Amino acid sequence: MICPRVVTISMLIGGIISWGIMWPLISKREGDWYPHGIPESSIKGINGYKVFVCVSLILGDGLYNFLKVLYISVSTIYRDMRKRMTIPLKINSTDVVAEVSAIEKRRDEVFMKDTIPVWIAASGYVGLAAISTAVIPQFFPHMKWYYVFISYVFAPVMAFCNAYGAGLTDQNLAYNYGKVALFAFAAWAGAEHGGVIVGLVTCGVMKSFVATSADLMQDFKTGHLTLSSPRSMFLSQLIGNFMGCIIAPLTFWLFYEAFDVGNPDGEYKAPFALIYRNMAILGVEGFSALPSHCLQICCGAFIFSVVVNVIRGKLPDRISAYIPLPMAMAIPFYVGSYFAIDMCVGSAILFIWHKIDYKKAETFGPTMASGLICGEGLWIVPEAILSLTKVKPPICMKFLSNQMNQKVDKFLHI
Repeated sequence: MICPRVVTISMLIGGIISWGIMWPLISKREGDWYPHGIPESSIKGINGYKVFVCVSLILGDGLYNFLKVLYISVSTIYRDMRKRMTIPLKINSTDVVAEVSAIEKRRDEVFMKDTIPVWIAASGYVGLAAISTAVIPQFFPHMKWYYVFISYVFAPVMAFCNAYGAGLTDQNLAYNYGKVALFAFAAWAGAEHGGVIVGLVTCGVMKSFVATSADLMQDFKTGHLTLSSPRSMFLSQLIGNFMGCIIAPLTFWLFYEAFDVGNPDGEYKAPFALIYRNMAILGVEGFSALPSHCLQICCGAFIFSVVVNVIRGKLPDRISAYIPLPMAMAIPFYVGSYFAIDMCVGSAILFIWHKIDYKKAETFGPTMASGLICGEGLWIVPEAILSLTKVKPPICMKFLSNQMNQKVDKFLHI
């Protein structure tokens, strides 16, 4: 209900293409394109197509918009430095500053008044990169200093792509970018030089960087809407990070001591630990270990993403508004089509509401959407408490695919 309709429709199209066409067709190639009978979570199986096709679409869309925004930003800064004017926040296709309402002008004034100087951001990034390059190899001897340095070179590009996608769809895909770094650096290091450890550590560095950047940009947008100072918000983020450095390890230690974490047969299996380790082991073997034709499909997805964005940029706004967004299309490829269906249901409700009462829909639509989000988020707390106290629900419901349903019926002799 908050996202534009073009985003929700794009996600639905991505879900139809992936889960309605591509994955069923690829699954029929089991035993030909990839080994038969391997777990679905393995990158050597169909999950390899899901992860890397999704990442290819995101990278193509993100890199295109990164270059586009970089060009507009540099040219605007150069022009405004001569005119001694504030950098406009929104530029239309003719490079003319869009008219904004009085409240938008007030928001821009407050936000731009306390902007963080570029030299502070640049020096802070360089300083953190230097500290990480020196400290991380001390904890992990296999992690050479140049691995950390290269990670920090490519991290800003990855962070921009993820922040752009999170702004469109409210989905933080930092884990996918971490998987790309894991696979690439594990293959670079090789088995003889601790490629598994290198891949896992690099994945943690990249994932933390990319996830934090997307969260920070969303917080800045909230601060812009609420007339908050970006410097105050950034300082709050720093305080929160320092607190997290103390609270997070203590919380992990508490769980590790109180429960049997990591036991495949226990309550806290930590499945992602096994998945990421297997990915690192696979990464040591290189791209040749991917399923057949996966690399070619990924290249096609990347080119498709770039071409669609170029077409959207060349066509008039009234026509490009009906062309799907590759970034939004990519999410269902990995997350699943259920999320796209949920988004479309919300858009349909808001669309009908607009037809019935446009003013109330415009006024209360975001409020209703926020209430739904808060309600689901607040339920996590009692759900976690019930899980820790080992309270189990009296009944469960799950929807299965037709193929899986047939397997269950066969097992139950129905």
